[in-house]
Amino acid sequence: MTNFIKNFWKDEEGATAIEYGLIAGLIAVGIIAAASALGGGLNNLFCGISNLLGNLGTAGASTTFTPGACATTT
Repeated sequence: MTNFIKNFWKDEEGATAIEYGLIAGLIAVGIIAAASALGGGLNNLFCGISNLLGNLGTAGASTTFTPGACATTT
């Protein structure tokens, strides 16, 4: 029984798994922070592209790309 406890106490495999888990968690926090910081700019970019493509079929539509708020359709 004492050998089992000594071996269990010396075993570091679980510690390695915990370290990998912490690293993965920190990477996830970094990705979330970056996505939050860039989210507004990317949203404006894609809305501008959407507005440009949506207006191409209308007469007199501007072909100048301007990132901005999404056009709402009713």
